[in-house]
Amino acid sequence: MIFNYIREIFRAISSLWAGMRITGKYFVSPGQIVTQKYPENRATLKMQERFKGEIIMPHDENNQHRCTGCGICEMNCPNGSIEILTNRVPNADGKTERIIDKHIYHLSMCTFCGLCVKTCPSDALAFGQEFEHAVFDRKKLTKVLNQPGSSLKKEAKQ
Repeated sequence: MIFNYIREIFRAISSLWAGMRITGKYFVSPGQIVTQKYPENRATLKMQERFKGEIIMPHDENNQHRCTGCGICEMNCPNGSIEILTNRVPNADGKTERIIDKHIYHLSMCTFCGLCVKTCPSDALAFGQEFEHAVFDRKKLTKVLNQPGSSLKKEAKQ
C-alpha cells in the first residue's frame, strides 16, 4: 500500500519534470516557438486545407452554383442547421423544374460534422476558411448561402 503511494509520487514528479523540460527548452530558445501572433497576422493567416469552417456554397463568376435543391444535405444534417426552400417553375419544355428560393444555413446550430458536404451529390457545398464568428446578435449567424440572382449551372442540372 505505502509502496504504491511512493511509486505514484515518483511518477508524478517524473511527469512534471518531463513537462518542465519541454517548457525550459522553449524558454531558452525562443526562435523555436510556433505561437501565432493573432490578430496581428490576419492578412497572412491561412487555415489548413482540412479545416472545417462554416459551410459555403461556391458561386462562379457568372453567379451560378451547383445546388439542385435535392434536400439531401438537409436530410443528413443531424441537428437541422440547413433549410432549403424551393419553388417549382415551368421550363421551356412545359415541364416543371425545381429551383432554389433560399438555401438557409443556421451557423449557431451547426456542429461542423461535415455530413452535408460529404453527402451532397452535386458537390455544391464546401467548407469555408472563415473562423471568426463572434457576434452580439444570434440572428446574424443565420445565413442564406445562395446569392441573390444566382442560378444553377447547366452541367449541374439533373
